[in-house]
Amino acid sequence: MSTESHTNFPMLERFSLKNKVIVLTGGAGLYGRGMAKNLAGAGATVIIASRDLAACEALAIEICASGSNAHAEQLDQGSEASILALRDRVMATFGRVDGLVNNAVVRPMRSAGASLGAWEESMKINATGVFLMHRHFGKVMTDQCSGSIVNIGSIQGMIGPNLGLYEGLDMPSLPPDYFFHKGGMINLTRYFAALFGEASVRVNCLSPGGFFNNQAEEFVRRYSANTFLGRMGNASDLGGSVVFLLSDASAYITGANLPVDGGYTAK
Repeated sequence: MSTESHTNFPMLERFSLKNKVIVLTGGAGLYGRGMAKNLAGAGATVIIASRDLAACEALAIEICASGSNAHAEQLDQGSEASILALRDRVMATFGRVDGLVNNAVVRPMRSAGASLGAWEESMKINATGVFLMHRHFGKVMTDQCSGSIVNIGSIQGMIGPNLGLYEGLDMPSLPPDYFFHKGGMINLTRYFAALFGEASVRVNCLSPGGFFNNQAEEFVRRYSANTFLGRMGNASDLGGSVVFLLSDASAYITGANLPVDGGYTAK
């Protein structure tokens, strides 16, 4: 076990992701685009992976045009073969993985009355798939005795639904599978933090609150009133926390769950 001190390094350098290879799943979605740009801006080589390869490629081109480094890869998180193929391609090209951000998610359920098949599809990708990402990419990191995994959870894994936010509005409330797998993600984070800790691999979770995505004006007003900061999150609000947990600045943090919610869960 290493007890090496980082106090001799300038503080801002400890936040840098320069020379780090970071795999970001769900990289072309609502959270993913902002995180990909923030990770690349911090110096990382970002592997943007999702089912929508074209969207990943477009984002990678945009990031590279700004002078940073990004690559697009296809990933079906519901397929172990696809996860293994992604791991092997990344290792063949870069020879290491310094960070993994588990951000991919699908939402086949739209209500508590949705079909059992929708529940099963959700579990295959959002639970089993996340487990397999830890297993296969975690093996790479433990073999190299370094790395950081950041799971993107949700405050809905910490609290029950506030159905009043949706009352009278023509928009779906959050279905039960989302609460199930985001709650499980927090404790899965603690499990793998314990399992990988002796190999100096850290595992943490971020639990974002509601992010603005052109929701109904009344919903935005109601939601914002339930935060200390009086607003919903935006595309840049998650990136700083992700960069921190992937960087050497958080070298003694593992097994943690950090709400990024404007104070919603503290109110």
